[in-house]
Amino acid sequence: MTIRVSHVHGDHLAVEAANGTEIFRYVYRPDPEAFEARKPYAHPVRTLSGRTVTGYRPSDHRWHKGFQMTASHLSGQNFWGGNCYVHGQGYLPQPERVGSMRHDGFPELTVTDDRLDFTEELTWVENGGAEWAREVRELAVHSVDEEAGAWALDWSIRLTNVRDEPLVFGSPTTEGRELAGYTGLQWRGPRDFTGGTAFAPDTDADTEKLMGSQGPWLAFTTEHDDVDGHSTIMFAHAPENLDTRGAIHESHWFVRSEPIPTVAFSWAFFEEFELPPGESFAFRYRVVVADGAWDRERVAAHLEGLPW
Repeated sequence: MTIRVSHVHGDHLAVEAANGTEIFRYVYRPDPEAFEARKPYAHPVRTLSGRTVTGYRPSDHRWHKGFQMTASHLSGQNFWGGNCYVHGQGYLPQPERVGSMRHDGFPELTVTDDRLDFTEELTWVENGGAEWAREVRELAVHSVDEEAGAWALDWSIRLTNVRDEPLVFGSPTTEGRELAGYTGLQWRGPRDFTGGTAFAPDTDADTEKLMGSQGPWLAFTTEHDDVDGHSTIMFAHAPENLDTRGAIHESHWFVRSEPIPTVAFSWAFFEEFELPPGESFAFRYRVVVADGAWDRERVAAHLEGLPW
C-alpha cells in the first residue's frame, strides 16, 4: 500500500495512507511547557480506518504525549516530565529537575512508495543547560497492509554519554515505589483505551500480572467509545534487546489499563544501570497498529511475518 509523506519544516513529519488517513505524525518542534520535559513525540497515531490510538496531554498527566522516548530517573534529573517521585514523600513538583531533549536535525530522510525512514539527532539537556547525552534515533513507517488492516512503526535509539561521569538510569521503582518502573519508550493511549486488555505470548496472565514481566512482545486491545470498532496495538522487542549478553540491561514491561492506559519498554524497571562516560547503549523496538480485536495467535503470526 502506498503512502504519502509531508514535512512542515521546524514542526512535524506526517504519513498518510493511500486511503487518505493520516496514520502517523512525528512532532519535533519544542513544547511550550518546560515542566512537561520538552521532547519530540508521535501523535496522533491512527489505524488505517482512522481510529486514534494515542492520547495527548490527558488531564491526569499533561506530560503524556502519544509515543515518547523518556527517562524518568536519570542521575537526579527527570526526562519524563511532570512531578518527580521522591521516596517517602511521593510525587513532588520539582521543575528544577526536569530536563529536555533537543532536536538537532534529520541527517537522513528517505521516502519510497511504501516506506518512510528517517534518522534524527538529539541532545539530552539537563535543567541547568548542561548537555548530558547525544542520541541517534531512527524511525521507520512501513508494512502498510490494507488487507490485514495494520501498519508498523520501528523506533530505535542509540544513546551516548557525553558527560565526564556515569549516567545512572532508574525509575520510581528503583527509588522505592513498588511496580512503577516506567522509563524508556512509552505509549499513552486515549481515554477509551482505559480498561482495555493486555496479553502476551505463552501466558494467560492478565494486565495486572503482566506488570514487570518480560517477553518478546505484548499487545493491547480495546473497544472504542465513539465508533463501533476495536483497535489493537502490538509492542515488540528486536531480538537483540532480549539477549542478556548483548543488551546493557534487561528490559521489562510496564503496562497498565487502569486507571490509565499505558505501556513502556522499561529499561530500568527493578534495578538501576550505569552508562560510563563516552559509552553508548542501543535498543530497537517495533509497534504495529491494527484495526480490530486481534487475539494472541493472530498477533504472533503477524509479528512473525515482519522480519527484522
